[in-house]
Formats: sequence, structure tokens, C-alpha cells
Amino acid sequence: MNYNLQQEFSNLLAKYSDNKILEAEYWEEIEKAYSQKNRYYHNLSHLDNMIDELQNAKAEIYNWDSILFSIFYHDIIYKSTSKDNEEKSANIAANRLVKINVDATQIDQIYQQILATKSHSKSIDSDTNYLLDADLSILGKNWNQYEKYVNQIRKEYSIYPDLIYKPGRKKVLEHFLTFEEIYKTEYFKEKFEKQARENILKEINLL
Repeated sequence: MNYNLQQEFSNLLAKYSDNKILEAEYWEEIEKAYSQKNRYYHNLSHLDNMIDELQNAKAEIYNWDSILFSIFYHDIIYKSTSKDNEEKSANIAANRLVKINVDATQIDQIYQQILATKSHSKSIDSDTNYLLDADLSILGKNWNQYEKYVNQIRKEYSIYPDLIYKPGRKKVLEHFLTFEEIYKTEYFKEKFEKQARENILKEINLL
């Protein structure tokens, strides 16, 4: 799995720069970040799944490169105790991409896409909505996969006792249910909306 991701990243960077030293540094940084021992869900498998989910909707995406950069960097900073992971991740992305000559407009698009993963509110930008839907695709998987995800998230937040974790988790889940539609694109809505709502309600009842 890692090799496929690394190859995907290598192919992406090659469009912008032939600097193999930077490419190696950037990939090492990504791999190290997403492989930290406290990453039970927000790891390389999560990135792999997002790219996989978007492959079937690729024809609907305007800037595939931007989406890929956003995927690779959206959780590069992830601490369960922090409130500004997305901002820090977006800043790292912008800092790295300017060095490989990515256009300023495209960097801004990637920056905004990463920030959008904070609230998961519907965007006026279609590509951003596809990114957000891929990020939340786990919510609409079958219950066995969803339950595994729930357990992985609990491990990531193991610093918090149930007394604090459960009300916090419930608040997050209820936030998703306030959306008229959890998924912003027709493709993901048709594929996952019904199951996602069932899964979320079931988890709330188990908390």
C-alpha cells in the first residue's frame, strides 16, 4: 500500500519539479507523519482509501492534482488535543508546494480545501466537495468497517476518559446529522448517505 501511495506522490511531484532530493524529503515527511504510533485511523490507509474512492468520480473533478495534494497534506498534522490541525496542515502544504513551483492560485485552492476539512460545510467549489465526501466516506461503509473506524478513533483519543470523550463524540456525530445532506456530491450521496445516517444513529445510541 505504501509503495502505491509513494508512486502516486512521485508521479504528482514530477509534473512540477525534477528535484529528486525534495521529492524524497517530502515523501519521508508525509510517511513519517501518517505512520506515527498514535495514528490508528488518520494514517496512510486513510489517504489510500480517499484516493481509491475518488478514482470512480475522477471525470467530475476539475483539478485532480490539487485534490491529490490536498489528500496527502490534509492530516499531516493531527493531534487529538489540538484545535488547529487543519490550519497547520494547510500551512505546511503551502510552504512545501511553493518550493516545487506550484502556481500560487493552485496553492491557495489546496490551502482552502485543507481548511474545509475542519467543518465539512458545503463549498461553492465542486472539487472541494468531492474531497470532503471522500474524507467522510468511511461513515457510509458497512457496519463492520464503520465499527472498526469507531474503535480506531477512540484509540486516537485515548487520552480522554469516557466521561469526556463520549459527550464530545456525540456532539461531532450530531453535527453531521444537522446537515441536510452529509455528502455534498450526487455521486457520494447516492453511494453512502443512507448507510451513513444509519451508522451515525446507531453509534449515538451505543454511546
